[in-house]
Amino acid sequence: MPTIFQGAGVLFAIVAVFGVINLKYLKRLGLPDTLGITLTGLVACLAVSLIGLTRPEMSAYAQKLVTQINFSEVVFHGLLSFLLFASALHVDFSRLREHKVAIISLSTLGVLISTAVVGVGMYYATAALGHPIPLLWCLVFGALISPTDPIAVLAVLKSAGAPPSLEAKIASEALLNDGTAMVTFLTLVGLATGASEFSAAHVGTLLLREVAGALVFGVAAGYAACWLLSDIDSYPVEILITLALATGGYSLAEYLHVSAPLAVVAMGLVVGNHGAARHMSDKTREHLFSFWGLLDELLNLVLFGLIGLEVIALAFDFSGLWVGLVAIPLVLLARGVSVALPMAALRRFRQVSPHAVKIMTWGGLRGGISIALALSLPEFQGRDLVIGVTYVVVVFSLLVQATTLGRLVRRYAQPDA
Repeated sequence: MPTIFQGAGVLFAIVAVFGVINLKYLKRLGLPDTLGITLTGLVACLAVSLIGLTRPEMSAYAQKLVTQINFSEVVFHGLLSFLLFASALHVDFSRLREHKVAIISLSTLGVLISTAVVGVGMYYATAALGHPIPLLWCLVFGALISPTDPIAVLAVLKSAGAPPSLEAKIASEALLNDGTAMVTFLTLVGLATGASEFSAAHVGTLLLREVAGALVFGVAAGYAACWLLSDIDSYPVEILITLALATGGYSLAEYLHVSAPLAVVAMGLVVGNHGAARHMSDKTREHLFSFWGLLDELLNLVLFGLIGLEVIALAFDFSGLWVGLVAIPLVLLARGVSVALPMAALRRFRQVSPHAVKIMTWGGLRGGISIALALSLPEFQGRDLVIGVTYVVVVFSLLVQATTLGRLVRRYAQPDA
């Protein structure tokens, strides 16, 4: 059994090779490094599968190696705290506050609408295609696939050229919708497994604890870190404080049973706005933001490479591939409805670009968080199918939606979007 250090070394080496292949042979496709590495991983996994037709022992060995990587553990207790903190650190809080009504509506009501539309649609689609899945588990799939992935969204928006107001809506929604999605996911899994019974009071309490508790804890921890930063002027120590905040704060939030992703986003927002403006010298601010920007890019490459590599570990029945292909337009439809309804209500109070719904629907990217949630599901009839369908939707999102989002933004986006 390899050690964590050995496993990390192998993972970094594989992703580095994927990166070299992408830059040398796939650069004419014009994909960002993250998406190019994902594509390279998918092609490598396809090649291993083809080799496995004649040399099954090689395919089995490769699958054994990949299955030793606990994707959910790597994402939720490795990469996520760093990536979310780095992303939140660069968000302009004044933009978030300016669009707070739209962002809150999309990250709460929008997630619930999308969960219901996807869940009901999947229930009928799987039955029609001969792979029936109980309604509650279909709703669980709706919950795990509905939140947009902040890591994927922010990686693409950096090069999409979206107007600041539209970028603020999409990015901030992606950062904040994890709390609602996690409560919905946990509630539905509890109902599906029979571990809990539905109670509006229980769900309300859970939502209050997970979301409100995370925001209170995250803001408090962020201000505590700012207080530590205020009396020193040593950028290595200040960077170390933010690293401790991202990792220790995330772990403490889990211990307190509040939404750790949402808490670490709150910490990043406080440090990146209040801390950077009032408690850092220009030199510290430059080094701190450069460090987190580089770490963000490096860990994004690892995550997206892992997404491409993880395909080989899927026990996916390819006869169920049609379910995945049906799920793609279904998820897009649900995203469109979940954006259109809140935006229609918002139009009564302020002007909204006529193309905002179109861009935000296509820009609702899914990524590693959805896969990690799918892989964390308990055993039930249809689990492998749900994981496979999740992967199909995520791969389409990353290789089709993400690569064409910039073109859509340039064509339709307006300054007031």
